[in-house]
Amino acid sequence: MLDERKLWKKICAGDSQAFDAWYRETAPRMRILLRHLLGNPQAVEDVMQDIYTHIWRRPQGFDPDRGSLRAWLYGVARKQAAEWWRKQKPTDPLELENAVPGRAEASSVMADLLGQLPVEQRSLLWLREVEGQSYAELAAILDIPIGTVRSRLFAAREALRVIWHSAPQGVPHDLH
Repeated sequence: MLDERKLWKKICAGDSQAFDAWYRETAPRMRILLRHLLGNPQAVEDVMQDIYTHIWRRPQGFDPDRGSLRAWLYGVARKQAAEWWRKQKPTDPLELENAVPGRAEASSVMADLLGQLPVEQRSLLWLREVEGQSYAELAAILDIPIGTVRSRLFAAREALRVIWHSAPQGVPHDLH
């Protein structure tokens, strides 16, 4: 694959083949991230379409001097997912209980426990532990200092630990 700067210059110039190649490379992981952030398959598809359409129409938002293209893309996705959640207004208490992303699709105990974290903590843990983003990349994605990334990660891990230890009987606690 071309280096990021060359690829992005092609995309900014309207090269649809370059954009398509970039989309095909990034979309599968983006879909997984959004599935964990949103938990609603239709919302995932809608938000993905919004993200990539917005980027295609306005690619100048990426500044290669500020960070990696991947970090920027995840930052855009995080903001779009947060915006989607802000627009949701469940009124039925049962609907509110089921609004925790990932709950309906949780296929493992850990996914269910992660689903109990606020979306900001869940996305931060996902980006760090699953996507392997560095602290510097997370700082770029979130537009915060690295020290704040570290403290938020600590808080997210502590919240997950509390949820883990307060899980109901029958949940295997020996998976630490």
